[in-house]
Amino acid sequence: MVLKNWKPLGCLLLAWGVVSAAWAQTGPVISGVYTCVDARGRKLTSDRPIPECTDREQKVLNPSGTVKAKVGPTLTAQEKAEQDQLIKREAEERGRQAEEKRRDRALLTRYPSKQVHDKERQEAIGGINVVIQAAAQRLTELINQRKGIDEEMEFYKKDPSKAPAYLRRQLEENIQSQSVQIRFINEQKAEVERVNVRFDEELGRLRQLWTTVSR
Repeated sequence: MVLKNWKPLGCLLLAWGVVSAAWAQTGPVISGVYTCVDARGRKLTSDRPIPECTDREQKVLNPSGTVKAKVGPTLTAQEKAEQDQLIKREAEERGRQAEEKRRDRALLTRYPSKQVHDKERQEAIGGINVVIQAAAQRLTELINQRKGIDEEMEFYKKDPSKAPAYLRRQLEENIQSQSVQIRFINEQKAEVERVNVRFDEELGRLRQLWTTVSR
């Protein structure tokens, strides 16, 4: 039997159905105790064919422990690998869905209404705006400071290199400080945009959840 044309069907039970179908093609299931050592070196027993050993020989034992029959591998190594991938994908999908439900529950708990969500958005942005205002105030101080420096440098406009070292140092430090403050303000403005995007995305999901809960 070739499994490579099978597509994930959405649940592990269907994966087990694939395995069962493979055994069905070998003939009737032999009654007895099935035993094998799987790929991980574990010795397994069961009253039916063991899915973990479909790629290797299994022994069927009588109640006395003697070998009643031997059942050869049902799947080739490639088929077994494809089957394992199928089961893995199904498990990952179930895990993703479970995590999504967990996040939705946490989101609803944190924001039971739009008013609560709006309030937290305002608080988050408000905190950043306070920082921006402080930086803007510092920038204004630096700009005013620069005016005083420029007035002193006016005496040396023909040859700025003749200005006193302390004055040239003040000018350089002022230019650097203004650059730092401007960059910082722009970064904080970008952070405001990121916060708004996050809250907008949350609000879109919350609208769906609130509608579901209210039904």
